[in-house]
Amino acid sequence: MKVTVRWLAVAGFSFVTLAHAQEIVTLSTRSGVTQSYFLAGVPKKPQAIAVLFPGSGGLIRLRTENEQIKFGMGNFLVRSRSEFTKRGVVAALIDAPLDQQSGWGMTDEFRFSEQHSTDISAVVADLNRRFPGLPLFLVGTSRGSISAAVLAARFGQPLAGSVLTSSMFRQTGRNSREPGPGLSRFDFTTIKIPLLFVHHVSDQCETTPYGDAQRISDKHPLISVLGRPASEIGPLRGVQPAWLLRQGVRDR
Repeated sequence: MKVTVRWLAVAGFSFVTLAHAQEIVTLSTRSGVTQSYFLAGVPKKPQAIAVLFPGSGGLIRLRTENEQIKFGMGNFLVRSRSEFTKRGVVAALIDAPLDQQSGWGMTDEFRFSEQHSTDISAVVADLNRRFPGLPLFLVGTSRGSISAAVLAARFGQPLAGSVLTSSMFRQTGRNSREPGPGLSRFDFTTIKIPLLFVHHVSDQCETTPYGDAQRISDKHPLISVLGRPASEIGPLRGVQPAWLLRQGVRDR
């Protein structure tokens, strides 16, 4: 199924629920390794959970400074976190684990690894413990789409679904600042839970071309995004992820 979303239509869809306090949650996941995530507020009446995987190496450097929670704000999905909580979705923002805090963060190879699966399975278990009975989705943008795809295939049920935005369909070369295969060799048919693609029609990044999303839209639902709000200049412009999570998967 193909769905086209214009920016003004998405921007007009809005309602607000109050959120409780935010916190950094740190879990021991592997020997000598911890995995942290940012609980970006809990809606008064939560209806779903979204585990958010930012792009690049996923290194947002969660920390507390002078009793204030701090983290990198460079990624679209990070900046959009409040759009989830406003709409009744618990947003859990994933940082790179302790052993991936150097360089540019998680490599593509690490995102495919069993170690990554172990780390995020602990996060999923913790969120299910905190919010029993709520449907849980994975949401990844750009390089974060690798995690959202690989883990959706591995975890299967009881995940409610996975949303891939500005998907990393193609590999980056060895001379790239962030080299890796992306999802160029990934078999999307291994994902047995609801899967939604979201892509901007004017995506100019050579590793996240809109045409690749179009080519698989006969097998998987695709929301195509039009428009360019001045406030967002990343590969996925003008999309409110919470709307996609609550509406797009329903329309698959």
